Amino acid sequence: MILLAVLFLCFISSYSASVKGHTTGLSLNNDRLYKLTYSTEVFINQGKGKLQDSVGYRISSNVDVVLLWRNPDGDDDQLIQITIKDVSVDNVNQKRGEKSIFKGKNPTKIIRKENLEALQRPVLLHLVHGKVKNFYSYENEPVAIENLKRGLASLFQMQLSSGTTNEVDISGDCKVTYQGHQDKVTKIKALDSCKIERSGFTTANQVLGVSSKATSITTYKIEDSFVIAVLAEETHAFGQNFLRTTAGKIVSKQKLELKTTEAGPRLMSGKHIAAIIKAVDSKYKALPIVGQAFQSECKGCPSLSEHWQSIRKHLQPDNLSKAEAVRNFLAFIQHLRTANKDEILQILKAENKDILPQLVDAVTSAQTPDSLDAILDFLDFKSDSSIILQERFLYACGFASHPNEELLRALISKFRGSFASNDIRETVMIIIGALVRKLCQTEGCKLQAVVEAKKLILGGLEKAEKKEDIMMYLLALKNALLPEGIPLLLKYAETGEGPVSHLATTSLQRYDAPFITDEVKKTLNRIYHQNRKVHEKTVRTTAAAIVLQNNPSYMDVKNILLSIGELPKEMNKYMLSIVQDILRFEMPASKVIRRVLKEMVAHNYDRFAKSGSSSAYTGYIERTPHSASTYGLDILYSGSGILRRSNLNIVQHIGKAHLHASQVVIEAQGLEGLIAATPDEGEENLDSYAGLSAILFDVQLRPVTFFNGYSDLMSKMLSASSDPVSVVKGLILLTDHSQELQLQSGLKANMDIQGALAIDISGAMEFSLWYRESKTRVKNLLAMVVTGDITVDSSFVKAGLEISAETEASLEFISTVQFSQYPFLVCLQMDKAEAPFRQFETKYERLSTGRGYVVRKRRERLMAGSEFPLHRENAEMCKVVFPPQPESASSSGGWF
Repeated sequence: MILLAVLFLCFISSYSASVKGHTTGLSLNNDRLYKLTYSTEVFINQGKGKLQDSVGYRISSNVDVVLLWRNPDGDDDQLIQITIKDVSVDNVNQKRGEKSIFKGKNPTKIIRKENLEALQRPVLLHLVHGKVKNFYSYENEPVAIENLKRGLASLFQMQLSSGTTNEVDISGDCKVTYQGHQDKVTKIKALDSCKIERSGFTTANQVLGVSSKATSITTYKIEDSFVIAVLAEETHAFGQNFLRTTAGKIVSKQKLELKTTEAGPRLMSGKHIAAIIKAVDSKYKALPIVGQAFQSECKGCPSLSEHWQSIRKHLQPDNLSKAEAVRNFLAFIQHLRTANKDEILQILKAENKDILPQLVDAVTSAQTPDSLDAILDFLDFKSDSSIILQERFLYACGFASHPNEELLRALISKFRGSFASNDIRETVMIIIGALVRKLCQTEGCKLQAVVEAKKLILGGLEKAEKKEDIMMYLLALKNALLPEGIPLLLKYAETGEGPVSHLATTSLQRYDAPFITDEVKKTLNRIYHQNRKVHEKTVRTTAAAIVLQNNPSYMDVKNILLSIGELPKEMNKYMLSIVQDILRFEMPASKVIRRVLKEMVAHNYDRFAKSGSSSAYTGYIERTPHSASTYGLDILYSGSGILRRSNLNIVQHIGKAHLHASQVVIEAQGLEGLIAATPDEGEENLDSYAGLSAILFDVQLRPVTFFNGYSDLMSKMLSASSDPVSVVKGLILLTDHSQELQLQSGLKANMDIQGALAIDISGAMEFSLWYRESKTRVKNLLAMVVTGDITVDSSFVKAGLEISAETEASLEFISTVQFSQYPFLVCLQMDKAEAPFRQFETKYERLSTGRGYVVRKRRERLMAGSEFPLHRENAEMCKVVFPPQPESASSSGGWF
């Protein structure tokens, strides 16, 4: 009985395996020829555009499928032959009519004879349990043509049972999920899981970056273990995160239908598939089923030198405030990425000094090995004749959209060399810090060059003795934001003198909330309350601001509120404004502040009625359901009415992500002697100084000094004009996304989004003893362009969408202080000039023979200028500083 039971179980297992083998995938009947029709079509349009308004094309054909061999040891081991016949190409948009680029052209002229012959050569597909084991075709066929055959062959890979697995097809090694329903099977491919070698890069910052979404669903209708219809649809959508009008979509469809079956060739006999394939045609070779990359030849394209000569006039210094300059900058970067080192060097060496800075911006922004080698060969850091070019190169490195280890390694090597300018040496270290942070954001913290750079920054800061070196390494750490650097920052913040302490504190201010621990806040509270030593107002207020910005405790807030009233006059007013701004803007700390204010000891008239001119205010530049742009302006004065610090911040928010777009800080100290005033506590011995520090797109730049020391101040007061000092000027590549897609139909798609701006940030400080007035100005001029380009290429026909948006804008902040009386008068103004906003859209279809269809659209509107609102006290003060002018007699209509 036991023996019978064992035999019965073995029989049942064998039978189950046999049944399962027959139903795991498609199975062709012996001696039958399957005749099918096949089409693949692609649609390209803007993100929310209608399908009927798209550009694209359709490739249609008949397909013959026949079973050549079945393994005698297992029915689910099959070799099938697929032959494409009767190919045609036409529009997906049937309304094109006479404008159709395909009208009057037969397939041979469109595809070209050699391509058509290759497309119609049969391929062999070895299927085991419904999955592709091998794909056989002829060597040296055009890659684009072979990909079309791969796209068709991949449709024959499927399984009848439900489940999730990994499959290798034209899209790569992908995770797929099958859902079986009687005579229908749905295959959902997770395109973001596909492993395939393709070129591409993106911007790490979410605000400046690009969001994309891809889906793939294939539906099989099954009858007698073979398909009677296959419908596949693949969608790729993308959009620029901060400018959602820059968006596009590709929809790719495949359709395979069984028309009839008829008698076919008899099965070939044999056990070994290699012998069978050799018998069919010895020229067949096993090739990857995964799609292969190819580059289309650019016919009639200009050389790099010709391209540069055609655009260089737009990059003259006087033209940098125009969008046309940025547009040509972006186009030239794309060309530079295909150029070699010698071509780039030739242009650099031939250009004049006026345009060279813009050319250096472009070459550095290209971010290719050849462009980096060329610019490093061109620049001589031991010479003081090219300081401006060296600085432009370094800042372009700092703003790099996708820096690599080689760039960081090159800067480390330069830092260890000699310099003609100490300012350039400092800038190299500051930018090394910026690159460390960017590489760490893309999981590159363990790269050898990054580890080396960290040691260089932290070790340098620990060993530095000169004040200049300490400041340099602190600025580098302010960019790198290394968690392991926090103890050093706390040390310098609490024990350092003046500028060193202030820089260390502002560096801590840039760290995210999880790094501002209770221990960090304990030190910051000691600094603010001066438990161990006397600190300058700028250091104390920054320490308090960090505590209030990072989950302050009840006692943290209470002690800060209780200190208001015991502080120097202007610091009282400043801290009060900080608290009121948090409450008004509903910042995270507002809840705990409101709890503390329920105590009368903290919330009383004496504390909240402090007078003064210092202020802090946060407002919205723009606010939409998915994003917001905010500005923050805080100004701290000394007790004598002279500006101590003004701080203007602009931050872009998208969801939980944010980008510190710009910060411009003007600082002044030690100027009380000019008006015979008494310095505030802790600031009696400060040297006369004024300077400007800036952060641009999350990168701290090297600070600029207006004057340093009393003698420097007096010489500049006697000889100075009110001309602004440039903080940063140049062309900056912000958004840089390039993606090559292998569509499952076999077509190749490219999606590129670039965004750049020409920027000029300048600052000026005017001081008049005669009129007893001081004035500070910060002016931002910019031109910005964002472009998107989608193409789908078959090598013989291409369709594409080009979209772009551009604007030219300016933002100016003016602070006017009149100290001819006390209390002194302060007026703050922040103005945005009116700005044009232009959008362009171009859709096209083009044959490799040159014939094309193009449609263009353009929209333009003028965005109104405005003066941003600040607190009410400021508005009243400005009316006094700039009283309304009485109407003249001529305007009243009188005779005299």
